[in-house]
Amino acid sequence: MSMLYTANGTSLAAGGSPSFELVNTAAGVASMADELLDLPISPPSIYVDLEGEYLSRMGTVSILQIYASSKKHTYIVDVRLLGAQAFQTNGAKGVSLRHILESPAIPKVFFDVRNDSDALYSHFRVDLDGVHDLQLMELATRSFNRRTVAGLGKCVEKDALLSSADLAVFKQTKEQGVRLFDPSLGGSYAVFNQRPLSQAILDYCVQDVEYLPRLWNIYNSKMSAVWRQRVLQEGKERVRSSQSPIYNGKGRHMALAPTQWAAY
Repeated sequence: MSMLYTANGTSLAAGGSPSFELVNTAAGVASMADELLDLPISPPSIYVDLEGEYLSRMGTVSILQIYASSKKHTYIVDVRLLGAQAFQTNGAKGVSLRHILESPAIPKVFFDVRNDSDALYSHFRVDLDGVHDLQLMELATRSFNRRTVAGLGKCVEKDALLSSADLAVFKQTKEQGVRLFDPSLGGSYAVFNQRPLSQAILDYCVQDVEYLPRLWNIYNSKMSAVWRQRVLQEGKERVRSSQSPIYNGKGRHMALAPTQWAAY
């Protein structure tokens, strides 16, 4: 069944407010879908990330994280265990996670949607729509040097306006997670497929989405209507290109800004 956990990984029964929930049953998916369907859409309430072993059409999807900002609650969906059930199971309202992810009327915020979209479409035929790509939003707010995109860690450190203490926790949590899965540091992406998930990986997954609303609010406040439209359109293009038979989600080209953006 789905379990609620506090920030230090103890179950809700041990006391404290839940910060995340492991969703690893069809019933848990159904309940989550109903809850997500009721969330406000302006500003967006749904912030999404995925983890896996070489996340792509050539790898696996292990975990899908959804942060519901209006509830301050993260769902950790065990896609490795659930498979297609994670996306096809309807809630009591007749709506599945697939419907929510594919709905143009329900905004979903990703940070660099490309490889997430590649994996979702290739393995589960989930055709994302309603995407707000934070990486593009950050690029749109720059007044110069729109030639390359930034990574999430840099954006959080530079733009999220964290206190020194919170920034230290962010860096520590990120570093602990990266050491476990980055092969160049002696880790392995297979850690996302190990069950039970380690506390360090759970903390990493939760943190990867919990700061996204803060960045969305900051970047959105700086964008003009013209740039908002460009970001939404390019988000659609990123999804479309990620579904192409020739899409390659690895390489230096992934750091390049969209064509023409450097000239704006």
